[in-house]
Formats: sequence, structure tokens, C-alpha cells
Amino acid sequence: MIVCIAEKPSVARDIANVLGATTRHDGYLEGNGYQVTWTFGHLCELKSPEDYTPNWKRWSLGSLPMVPQRFGIRLKNDRGVRQQFKVIERLMKHADSIINCGDAGQEGELIQRWVMQKAGAKCPVQRLWISSLTEEAIREGFNSLKPQDDYQSLYEAGLCRAIGDWLLGMNATRLYTLKYRPNNYGQPPLSVGRVQTPTLALIVRRQEEIENFKPEPYWVLTTEYRDTIFTAVMGQPDEESADAENNNAKTSINKRGFSTEEEGRQAMEKIKNVPFEVTSVQKKNGTEAPPRLFDLTSLQVECNKKFGYSADQTLQLIQALYEKKLTTYPRVDTTYLSDDIYPKCKATLNGISKQYGALLQPLRGQPLRKSKKVFDSSKVTDHHAIIPTGREPVNMTDMERNVFDLVAKRFIANFYPDCKFATTTVLGQADDVTFRVSGKVILEPAWRTVFASDAKSEDDKNDEERTLPDFRVGESGPHEPNLARKETQPPKYYTEATLLRAMETAGKLVDDEELREALKENGIGRPSTRAAIIETLFRRGYIRKQRKSLFATPTGVELIGLIKEELLKSAELTGRWEKKLREIEHRKYSAPQFIEELKVMVSEIIQEVMSDNSNRHIALSEVPDGSKKRSGNSTSSTNAPKRKIIRAGSTCPVCGKGKVIKGHTAYGCSRWKEGCTFRKPFKK
Repeated sequence: MIVCIAEKPSVARDIANVLGATTRHDGYLEGNGYQVTWTFGHLCELKSPEDYTPNWKRWSLGSLPMVPQRFGIRLKNDRGVRQQFKVIERLMKHADSIINCGDAGQEGELIQRWVMQKAGAKCPVQRLWISSLTEEAIREGFNSLKPQDDYQSLYEAGLCRAIGDWLLGMNATRLYTLKYRPNNYGQPPLSVGRVQTPTLALIVRRQEEIENFKPEPYWVLTTEYRDTIFTAVMGQPDEESADAENNNAKTSINKRGFSTEEEGRQAMEKIKNVPFEVTSVQKKNGTEAPPRLFDLTSLQVECNKKFGYSADQTLQLIQALYEKKLTTYPRVDTTYLSDDIYPKCKATLNGISKQYGALLQPLRGQPLRKSKKVFDSSKVTDHHAIIPTGREPVNMTDMERNVFDLVAKRFIANFYPDCKFATTTVLGQADDVTFRVSGKVILEPAWRTVFASDAKSEDDKNDEERTLPDFRVGESGPHEPNLARKETQPPKYYTEATLLRAMETAGKLVDDEELREALKENGIGRPSTRAAIIETLFRRGYIRKQRKSLFATPTGVELIGLIKEELLKSAELTGRWEKKLREIEHRKYSAPQFIEELKVMVSEIIQEVMSDNSNRHIALSEVPDGSKKRSGNSTSSTNAPKRKIIRAGSTCPVCGKGKVIKGHTAYGCSRWKEGCTFRKPFKK
């Protein structure tokens, strides 16, 4: 008998239907020589400190560092988990072979390996690796099963991540709690983690930058000529280097404007009675490629900007679309497709033509475009970018439809030609002050027509056409100068969208898509875990949300202020750890060496904190509890995040339309027949 083990019941049912295993049993399906069973995500976890050494149960500075000689796993303390594991263990004991049908990623590999280890599986194991749950994809996957050993490095990377999080989290949390909150009885510990702490540090540092920001005034000189507003050039107009603002310009203009009002007034006075002369007209044609396909982070960013969805909401929604077989595997970090996907794209587009026929009409009757910015197998490892599967997009909630629409339109747009535009830059002069104005005209909108009906963001509005009159070099005439006082602006508070981008690029502000791709290897966390990290910071009481902006609570600010070890709070250094984990996955770095480095780091952190004789203490600003909502519009800086409790009768947190209902083992949604995937197991 061949035993297949999936990560959740719904996926197991899809696989069983393809295999013909249609007979239902308690905890598995059977038929046609297969037994298909499932987990509920993590059934196993790394052992707790007291499982290794009884003395480690008591929190004591003297027991640190806690470094087990050999890490082990245990079943989660949950009745449903134990019951399902017994089924899995029994099936594997009598199996001739096993097919690992877990989620096709690092976390999915770890989940299944731990279960098989705990069950004592001895027979050969093969791996199913698929990017969608359509019947066709499942059949293709079963026709190209791989030996489990092909994914050994993937498992080792996941194991190193789990052990690293245990070593740093367990030791640093006890260390900081015992050292800086010694009378901690009845209060949550000071949670410190490999990923959550540098993420919190990003928010705290941005907040401090804003609070310490001192606006500086400057004055901008403009003039109106032929109904067009020209702005005084900052330094020499043809110089792009940093030296431009330090050159011996005839007027005292810094990179923003005049540094004093007096200088601005003097310049305005001497030009107001002098004719304005056009000195240069430059016209250039350019092209703009379609926006890149979505990876998980860019999709979370876009959904936060357009719909206000949290990172966690977007992850749940795109996961639901994946399980409904409407989109491909979501937990990806690439915006590319492998070359072998190209021949299938026409069928994919045909599958969604009923809903997007008008947008697909210009593509009919001609070969589909194949751009290197989309199709590049060298940029794809485990999975490709998120795209539609080609199944007709029906039975979606409104929120799911919003997300699917983003994915579908991005996919369609990348088969359109590049947008063509023309830019015009005009320079003019009055006395010795140079002015500039630029305009942009869209010549051929091409892919932009795909998004023509979408609501425009501020960035889109700033990029709108600005048509200029037909200026000619040498023309001159009267003009009306004006001097306006302005102030430098502080950086903006992080939103979930901008925080996700910062986590992805290890804190570096990056707008260029290609540079963003290059920095991904050094990002904080993985695409699949970043939403959970943000939620953890809310739950710990370290951050709060006001409208879309994220604020650190006093507890979060104090904690980052206490931590002096850059290894704990530096986004860049944490990004280097992430890069090493990727290298382990690709067999370019040693897993044992990584663990040894972590052990050394933990010991160094403990020594440094223990040497602090400042007697500083930190208090929790407010203890979050289950009766509080995750976020709100409170203006109080001490208002801790509020967690949302799930109760029968409350509005479904996924679809927003149904009501929460109580089942035998979990809460669900009253609209489950309409396709809502909300499910939350009871706490044991």
C-alpha cells in the first residue's frame, strides 16, 4: 500500500480524488492502492527546555545558555493532533512506500519530515512537488515524483531555521525577562526573537527619527510663463552629482531651494522685471515595461495599499485561492516564470476569458509576448510567480475576488507591449536664475489599458500626463515670479506595506524593482513568515496600529533601547543569517557550522547582558488579552494592540460576510458552502 501524506484535509481530498482513493475512513481516504492521510500543519515541534533537562523548567539566569546536545521533537499537546498522529503512525507502519505531499516549500518539508520521523517511517519516501492544486498539476506531479533525498538540503535549512529560532528565542527571552523584569510574575515575558526583534527595531528607529525630526525652512522660487509653472533649478541644471549643490552657482540655491527668505526675495526682485527666455527644449521618447508579476510580499504590499488588508489577511486570501485551484502556489519570493510555463499561458488566459474577455481581445490572433523580464528559468528555483491556474474564477468571496483580480490583471498585462511615452524638459532663464519644467505624454498606453478602470493611487496620480505648450529655444516674454516658504518633511511612519518592503530588503529603501530582486537574499524572514512576525509584534504588545500607520508601544521602544547587541536588532545582520539559510538550502553552506555560529552568538549575547550593572527595568505598558482587538484608531501612544477574539455569531474574519459558527473541533464560517475557507481549531 502506498501512503500519501498531505498538509491539510482539503489538499488530501484533492489528491485522493485524482488517485481514485474515494473510500472514507477516520483520518484518511483509501482506494486504488493508495491511502491518503493528512496533518493539520505542525503536528510536531522542537522539545521544550525541560524536556532536555528538568532544571531548565525553572527560569534562572544561572541555567543560561540552554544548549541541548541534540535537539529532539515531540507531538504538540493537542487531543486532535494526537488522534490524527495515531492514524498516520499506523498507516506508515504497514506502508510499502510513502509519498510526501506536503506544502512544496521549506516549512512544508520540515512539517512532513518531523511527522515521518516521529512515526518511525522506514520504507522508501518520494516527494510530490507541485505549484497548483488543479487535477492536471497533481497528475503531472505524480508522474514526476522525486526521491526524498533530492530535498535533503531543503529540510536541513528548515531544521536550522527552527533550531536557530529556538536557541535565540528561548535563551534571549529568558535572559532579558530575568535581567530587566525580575518581578515578572503574572506578566508576559519580554519576548526576543531572531526575526521579530530586528523588525521591531525598524519600527522603533523610524518612530525615533520622526519624533526627533526638526523641520528646516526653505524657499522655492517659481515663475509662471505661458500658463506654465517653472521651478528654479537647484544648482547647475546639467549636473547630477552631489557636487552640484556645492558649486559656485550665481544664486544661493541649495538642493531644495533658497536657504533664507532674504536670498529668495533678492533673487525674485532682480528677475521680476527681466524677460524670461527659453534656453533649452529636450524631447525624448521612452518605454515602460508592465509591472512585474506578484511574489507573496509584493502582493501583500499591493493589497495593503489598495484595500487596507493586513499581510496576514492577504496570505489567508491567496492561500484560499490556491486551495480553490484558482491561483498557483502563493508562498514564493520570485516574480519570474520558468520558460516551460510559456506554452501553457494561452490555455491559462482562455480559462479566464469569460471574466477578462475585453482585456484579452487585443492579444488574440497573434503570438503571446515572451519577455525576459517574465520568463527566465534561471531566476526560478522551487516555485514561479503567482499567476492564475486557468480555472474559471467562480465561487469567491468579495475579498478573494479583489486579490484574484490583482493577480489576473498583472498576468494579462505582461503579454501586452511596453507603454510608449514622450518626455519634454524645458529650461529657461531670467537674469542669472535658471528654471526648469518637465512634461510627459503617453503615446501608446499598451499595458496601461489593463488597469485603466482601477482607482488610481497617489503614485499613479503623480505619474499622470502633463502636456506642455510648444516651447521654442530663444523665445522670451513676461513672467510672474513667486516665492513660497516650505519645510523639510520627516520620514513617514511604517505601514504594513512599507514594513514588508523594509523586511524584504533588510531595511534598505528601494524603489527599483531589479535592485529589490537582488536584495531579497538578505531580507528579514521568509515571505511565508513575515505576516506572522508582524502579528506576533501586535500580540506581544510591542506595536499598535492607527489607521494604516504602525507605532511602537512604550514597551517596544524600551526593549529596543535595552538591547545593545547589534546581532539581535540589526536588520542587515539578520539578513545575513537569512542568506546563510538560503545557502544551506542550495548546498553552499554547512548546516552544522550555522548552528555552531548561533551557539557562539547566544553565548556572547548572554555574557554582554550579564555584564550590565545598570539595574534598568522595563514595564509592560499594557497587557494584551483575548478580549481586545488587534488594532484600532485610538490616538493614545500607550494603547497596546488589541487581539480579536473568535466567538460564534461574530463576523467572519476572512470573508467579512458570513457569521462564525461552532463545529465539533473548530470554528468555521456560515458561508463555507459559498467557498469561505475560515477555520480556527479550538484551543485545548
